[in-house]
Amino acid sequence: MSEVVYEETATMIAAGELQSFVPFGREHCRNHPHAFNLQLRELQPASELWASDGAAGLVGSLQEVSLQERERQEFWQLRKGCTGNEEEVEFEEELYAAGNVVVWSQGSRTQASSVCKAFTVDSPVQQALWCNFAVPNNKKQEDEVEHTVCIVQSSCINVHTVTGKDFISPLPFQVSNVWATSFGLLLERKNTTNDTQLTSPGEPLPTVFSMLHPLDEIAPVVCKPAGLFEGSRVQYLSDSTMKIVFTCCQPSIVVSYDTVQGIHSVWNLRKVTHDERSTVLPCPAESIGSPLGLMASGFLNSHLRNISRLDSPGGSGASGLGAGSCCAVGSGSPLHFSALHSHHSRIMASSPAIHSRVHSPSISNMAALSRAHSPGMAAPSFSGSSRFNTSLHSPLARGHPGFLPSLNSSVNETMLMPEMEPIIPDFCMEQLWSEAATAGCQREMSSQASKVFLTSDLCENHYLCFLVESHQQLRCVKFIESSGTSAQLIFPSVTTIPAKDAEPLQTIDAMLVLEACGSLVLYTGITRVSKVFVPGLLSAPFSLTNHRPYLSTPVENVSTPNNVGSMHLPRLDEDLMPSPVSELRGSVIKHHEASFLEEYTFQQSLPYIHALRDPVCNRVTLELSGGAMLRLSIPEVATSELVKKCLQAIRLILPKEAAMKVLVKWYNIYNAPGGPTAHAEWNMFVTCFMTLMGYSTESLTWTKNLHFEVPLSPVIAAKKARPSDGGSDEDWDYLMASHYHHQMGSQPVGSMVNSSVTSSTDTDSLSFSSSPSNASLKFDSSAPLFPHIAALFYVLHLLYQELQLDELQRARASSLVCLLHQLARDLRLEEYVDLYWRDYPSLISGLTEITFLDQALIDQMQRPSFLRPEPPCVFSWLSRCLRGDENAPFPYLPGICPRTRLLVLSYALYIIGDKNATSAEESKYLVKLSAGPKSRASETHFKRQSSVKVRFSSENLAEQLVVWLTSQGFTLKDLESVPFGVALPIREAIYQCREQPCSDWSEEVCLLIGRQDLSKQAHKMTLAKSKASVGSGLSLEPPTSTEADEEEDGMSDIIQEVTGLIWSQDLRVQEVRRLLQSSRPVRVSVVQLPEVSDHEYIEEKENKLLQLCQRTMALPVGRGLFTLFSYHPVPTEPLPVPKLNLTGRAPPRNTMVDLNSGNIDVPPNMTSWPSFHNGVAAGLKIAPASQVDSAWIAYNKPKSPELANEYAGFLMALGLNGHLTKLATLNIHDYLTKGHEMTSIGLLLGISSAKLGTMDMSVTRLLSIHIPALLPPTSTELDVPHNVQVAAVIGIGLVYQGTGHRHNAEVLLSEIGRPPGPEMEYCTDRESYSLAAGLALGMVCLGHGSNLIGMTDLNVPEQLYQYMVGGHRRAQAGANRERHKSPSYQIKEGDTINVDVTCPGATLALAMIYLKTNNRSIADWLKPPDTWFLLDFIKPEFLLLRTLARCIIMWDEILPNSEWVKSNIPQIMRGTFDSSEDINMETMTQAQDYITAGACMALGLRFAGSANSDAFDCLYEFAKTFMKFMTLAGTASVGVQQTGYYNLQTSLSMILLAMSMVMAGTGDLKVLQFCRFLHKRMGTEMNYGFHMAHHMALGLLFLGGGRYTLSTSNSAIAALLCALYPHFPAHSTDNRYHLQALRHLVVLAAEPRLLVPVDVDSLKPCYSLLEVTYKETKWYSETTVDLMAPTMLPELHLLKRVKVKGPRYWELSLDLSQDTQHLKSILSRDGVLYVKLRAGQLPYKDDPQGWKSLMATTINTGVRAFKPEAISTFTSEPALLSFSELFCKSLEGIKHREETLLFFSAMLYECVMQECPEMLPTYISIEQVVGALRQGYPQQTFPLWQLRLVVELWDSRMQKSPTNCHNTLLSSEFLPVMKNSVDVSLDNWLKDNSAVLRSYLRGEVLSRDAQSVMLACFLVYRSIPCLRNTHTQLEGCSSVGDLLSRSSQLGIPLRDLLRLVPVLLCSASGAQTMPGFPLHAF
Repeated sequence: MSEVVYEETATMIAAGELQSFVPFGREHCRNHPHAFNLQLRELQPASELWASDGAAGLVGSLQEVSLQERERQEFWQLRKGCTGNEEEVEFEEELYAAGNVVVWSQGSRTQASSVCKAFTVDSPVQQALWCNFAVPNNKKQEDEVEHTVCIVQSSCINVHTVTGKDFISPLPFQVSNVWATSFGLLLERKNTTNDTQLTSPGEPLPTVFSMLHPLDEIAPVVCKPAGLFEGSRVQYLSDSTMKIVFTCCQPSIVVSYDTVQGIHSVWNLRKVTHDERSTVLPCPAESIGSPLGLMASGFLNSHLRNISRLDSPGGSGASGLGAGSCCAVGSGSPLHFSALHSHHSRIMASSPAIHSRVHSPSISNMAALSRAHSPGMAAPSFSGSSRFNTSLHSPLARGHPGFLPSLNSSVNETMLMPEMEPIIPDFCMEQLWSEAATAGCQREMSSQASKVFLTSDLCENHYLCFLVESHQQLRCVKFIESSGTSAQLIFPSVTTIPAKDAEPLQTIDAMLVLEACGSLVLYTGITRVSKVFVPGLLSAPFSLTNHRPYLSTPVENVSTPNNVGSMHLPRLDEDLMPSPVSELRGSVIKHHEASFLEEYTFQQSLPYIHALRDPVCNRVTLELSGGAMLRLSIPEVATSELVKKCLQAIRLILPKEAAMKVLVKWYNIYNAPGGPTAHAEWNMFVTCFMTLMGYSTESLTWTKNLHFEVPLSPVIAAKKARPSDGGSDEDWDYLMASHYHHQMGSQPVGSMVNSSVTSSTDTDSLSFSSSPSNASLKFDSSAPLFPHIAALFYVLHLLYQELQLDELQRARASSLVCLLHQLARDLRLEEYVDLYWRDYPSLISGLTEITFLDQALIDQMQRPSFLRPEPPCVFSWLSRCLRGDENAPFPYLPGICPRTRLLVLSYALYIIGDKNATSAEESKYLVKLSAGPKSRASETHFKRQSSVKVRFSSENLAEQLVVWLTSQGFTLKDLESVPFGVALPIREAIYQCREQPCSDWSEEVCLLIGRQDLSKQAHKMTLAKSKASVGSGLSLEPPTSTEADEEEDGMSDIIQEVTGLIWSQDLRVQEVRRLLQSSRPVRVSVVQLPEVSDHEYIEEKENKLLQLCQRTMALPVGRGLFTLFSYHPVPTEPLPVPKLNLTGRAPPRNTMVDLNSGNIDVPPNMTSWPSFHNGVAAGLKIAPASQVDSAWIAYNKPKSPELANEYAGFLMALGLNGHLTKLATLNIHDYLTKGHEMTSIGLLLGISSAKLGTMDMSVTRLLSIHIPALLPPTSTELDVPHNVQVAAVIGIGLVYQGTGHRHNAEVLLSEIGRPPGPEMEYCTDRESYSLAAGLALGMVCLGHGSNLIGMTDLNVPEQLYQYMVGGHRRAQAGANRERHKSPSYQIKEGDTINVDVTCPGATLALAMIYLKTNNRSIADWLKPPDTWFLLDFIKPEFLLLRTLARCIIMWDEILPNSEWVKSNIPQIMRGTFDSSEDINMETMTQAQDYITAGACMALGLRFAGSANSDAFDCLYEFAKTFMKFMTLAGTASVGVQQTGYYNLQTSLSMILLAMSMVMAGTGDLKVLQFCRFLHKRMGTEMNYGFHMAHHMALGLLFLGGGRYTLSTSNSAIAALLCALYPHFPAHSTDNRYHLQALRHLVVLAAEPRLLVPVDVDSLKPCYSLLEVTYKETKWYSETTVDLMAPTMLPELHLLKRVKVKGPRYWELSLDLSQDTQHLKSILSRDGVLYVKLRAGQLPYKDDPQGWKSLMATTINTGVRAFKPEAISTFTSEPALLSFSELFCKSLEGIKHREETLLFFSAMLYECVMQECPEMLPTYISIEQVVGALRQGYPQQTFPLWQLRLVVELWDSRMQKSPTNCHNTLLSSEFLPVMKNSVDVSLDNWLKDNSAVLRSYLRGEVLSRDAQSVMLACFLVYRSIPCLRNTHTQLEGCSSVGDLLSRSSQLGIPLRDLLRLVPVLLCSASGAQTMPGFPLHAF
């Protein structure tokens, strides 16, 4: 064994608290109802059982009782629990299993244990463990980890994830053990005894399998042994002699044991590579021999797969599984005979063959359901437990020659089966290391390790330890993780430690070993630290386990609950079992058996420790021989931060061996029994450390006076002082350092042992005289650390510098400085001594002792190269940086001085301006220190990396600094602990970034710069859409109204906080709600004339109600648009659908009027479509971001059949908002098979909308079934209702939108002109089908224009033109030729095209194909005819469509003015008319009106959602004109009669819709008035369709409650053309020209563009000024407009930038020129843009004009008028509020000086005005420094350092740009005042004490008095270097010039040098001051 174990012999440490330990699960199970149930059954007499359960019950209960209660095995494991939060709360988690119950609990020292989860399973638990499965995440690169508890039963594994998913994975074989790895589970197959006896030529079966995820198949594991020959061969792991004994996740290794050779091996577990897969899997080419060989491997694998699918309750079946894999080894081996033989008569159940991992997570819930049922399916295919075993192990099947004939039957059967590919292995185990085989016969083979664990020592060496109980030794294998690309492990050496048991203690890098003699010993790695003293337990007096004769009784099945090891390896109890090894250490003592047994029984009466288990952090459980358990905690290495840091530094710099010695020694001293209290820890450390360096700590006054308490009882001390056999120096040092020695002074023992080492007794007595120059203080040069003193001093000095940079650690620096000072004096480092004195003048001036070092000793010391005579001082480095002087790189210790590194590099980046300081040129500013022998390979371990990627796109240094600091994990909390002077530049950079931040910074950066608005926005970005779209904390919830009638109108979810800001002046939203509500009875007011009878009156009322109902039924279409996406459903409640109320109330008595009374005729099915629309309106409320799943959709299905139409509409709505994709295919099939027409329409349109433009195959199949033209000509004719066909055709258009799919385009083109069939088919409502085909064709080829690829032969435009103008029908081509052979018997059309049917579809198809292409030749086809003759041939309605089509093809020519609209009317209609011509005026007026309406419609589409005022004005004028005509309709005006009321109304409706398209979402009042006027118009002419149009216009106007508007993308225009087709239904059942359901497609054109500023402090929506910059286009140059948000933004592709403008709010710019994604995501989440109010400002709501802001109130009266009380209105910063409360008010009883209060108020005002509350502490600190100096009693010099850095920063800023000082943080007046007052104080001191300064400069020893503090302050502030060893003596200069030339090398700033001039020159020229040299000039 290579390394020698260095041990300390006679030491002992005290363990921490002892507690008795009982697994919590055991307690919990006692109260578990499961246990109770069993007890009851035991008590009941058999007869009752028989009666209660029947026979089965009796048998079952008897089995349960007898089997489980007798030997109920229990086992548990503990682990360290961790919460996901930053602050680690330490607690333990326990997983306990007994019987059928598994209990997972957790508890900590502060909290009692509690149950997280308890699981009860069906059969006894074999094993329970935690495991993490990796679930691949498609969006991100790295996998998501799923934390689970796995419960292994005999037939399956239950997996329960923490998130609440449950899986059951059936096991295809019996499992002996399951292991958790970093990828998933490893399963070890249980070996049946016969396995090994099989001598068939087949390969053995795999024994180890892996499971990547509970939904994946179990796959065999391949291994790659470290072969000596021909590279190692990859093979299945099928060696049954190999047992896994340990797995570990980090590093990913497996330890196995070979039962034959007795050797342990270590394997690396990793994913299998592609090559290894191909090696193992069979290739057809390789299978040598017959086709049988070829076929068989496929057969077997398929077979294997089927078995693994089935759950085998008996748990046999292992062999069959193996048989499958055996042929998978592509070696062409003959078949495993018996496997085939056993299955030749089985029926194979087929199973999906694709082994893919991609789908499993997404379908997990469904799959888990279906998996859960699998045990039931297992039974039929195999009979009982004789599945494989009988035939497999029957002697016949051992390779008989007569084997093949019996196979034939099986071969023939299987040939019919589909070939299935084999199961692919997932993992490979690669061998890394094996034990050397034990040589010779005298050593017996070591048994399997009972425990394996990883541990590391204090110097970061890692060991893999395994405990071999037979040899009673712990073998520790050292391993190194090589830092290459492939992280390999290297195992250099093995060490054995005698041990009976051992456990690792992770947190203290140690392990606890139970020795054979029964004592506990602590090791760190392989270094023995000390024994552990456990109070109340005796060690066993001698070891029994070593020499135990063989007992003759074989003990085989001992099963005791206590000693199931922590790894669940049932270990046999040594106290009862013969030890299989009789190897003895030392001499063999033969006992007589009888006497041995007597002693043995006697021994049992005293408890002793016989095992250890369950280590967590530094706690471990001791198992006592009596079965009791105790929980023991081992103390930490150090508790004080400072000692920890020092130990870290020591470990870094010393060679490993020396470091180990120090750490072990320290551990022993610190934790000796009866150890110290916390406050003595540092003193102990100093004493120990100095003793190890060779100091006599007794003799030094300051160490001697360190306070200790009386030590432990003399018993242990005496035992410690007992001289050891081979005394060594260490022992002596140890004694010198022990408490005991301290207390007792020098005892005779000291001189007895080895008195020659250090000081004799007389020195001790001498050192009590405190003479400062005590020559007898000597070093002991043989001390272990003596050679390293200089190096240790230097690292501790650097640690001291690090502590200075942290306000919270500075107190610790003062304790470190004494130690450093002592070392510096002894090393004769003058400048260091001076530095420490300057830092702590009062502390250090008293310490003067020097320990003598002669030259010989100095030569023995190693002087490290890095120790420089001038001390590194971080403040002076930063100060030189600020002054712009040259600087040497600053030394730092990686990992120990992170703050130093951070600040030095920050200054280099920000002050020096070196952009590469943080990346490439780090070494220019920092020099890394590491020990000679071991250099740290990597430095990554100390970076607290956050998720920020550092990329410096900007030139700005401040931005670069802030981003870099964040990437280093620096937060505001850290900044607060940086001293104020050092932090100022960082604060300044932060301040600059706060003014102009980038919009794309990560959340961490925004937090650092204090922009909560941005960080909240960024947080939203990274947050998954968890809750309502507005998300956490923001209460944009709609108000809950109390009255019942309020809620049921379905419009209560509009967010009133937002609408109240958009429309703050009036109640228009309430008005819209009133107009659109359809859930309350309408008012039917009919006056009863005297001559009307009562009966007639009732009829009159009902007729009036019928008219009103036409309107009520049309309302839901508009309501759906108004409430669009405004509601987040609760998954546990059904969606509330307001009912469609068609009753009325007649005043004055409010009597009910009903249509069902039978007095008048009501059309049948009148309400079916309106209730469909009602369902759509309800469903459209659901926001796309809601949590909706398949179950919820099905859950909403109504019970009553009359609500089926509503549900159909609900389904369509779910498609429009994208949720229908979640509906399971099963349910879709279910709905469609019902054959309910409405449901089919809603479902088909919904799914198609949800899959818009995806060409989804499954949806295509679904739609094709409903379209005869898409089915093959020979298929059976399905009876599909006409409306469903129309919906399916539109669905094809939606699914293939914009794809230009050739086949669909061809079919749709021919369907436009589909002729009527011979029977009645295709004869009714042909128009709507033709239109749908045209619209669908237009969608498929949307915007492709003439670039239709591969469709030139179809002549699409020409064919469409023919459909439009008529002509001969072409011969039907293609598949449908057969269908249309015979003409219709109903309609005579001949062979010409029926233009009335085909024209609308063809026109719109042309329009959509050539949309926005500006193709003039096509547009000219669509011009209205320019002769009267031709005009007579066209229906006026078609003119509207043609004009519309022509205009949207010539998209760029549309202009928002009436001239353009009129230009569409042909010339002949515009001029004056010659009365002689025979002009049909009716034709003319109708044509004019329709053409105008068409042009207005095009205008509306072109400017949809833009709120363009020109377009609106133009449309408004036309609407008013038409309104005039309408109102004249009553009078006999010629024009109106010629046009006809219907045509006028149609045109008006279209213009109204166009207007509301332009103003969509803006809620414009003029349009609202129009809609309200038309809402009131009743009468016979105002039919259902017109009402629908008007209320759609109203819905569009308030789209989504003002949050949505329309887009003008191609897809949106197509949707609008479908939805706003200008022919509205005449009555509620009319679908002749256009399917009503298509009206809702308008939703597809809606997009959220409302930006709502939300105040980040109050989380309320507010007003804020936005500056929106438009990109340049050909119509206008780049323009900037100011909008008051909340506002609708223009379409994003038109914008260049959106910016929140000051001065009220912090500026925030969103740049859209690169990427609009950020803004899109903001808009899609309710448009919430977080803004932050600047301090001193009030929101617009409270202060519209800005006259109340802080600036405005104090601008003319100045700061003095500022009232601190008023602060609360201007800032929400809690720090500022409490400051003003506590410091700026004169309280009674405390007489503050007036100026102090004023001063504080001024500071407060400054902070509020400058918006930097974080500067308040800085202001106060500066004021305190100055105040202390003024009074002449500064406590320390540290604040002056800070002030000096502040002043230097100010100077450097002023020098760069004196004018541009507004971006510096400190205000211009404050700092000069402070600076001046410091100068005055110091100059006054200098006047009186120039002699002190002079004597310091000469290097004389100063007297100890108060002056030394002021002197130190002066030296620090004036940056005078230590002049003692400078060669340039400044004294004796004759003139100022001489002085300047001499001081040029010293680097004193000129300003400070001139202050010294009087002192220095006076000393030369006598005592008089220089004439005319005024001191205050500088």
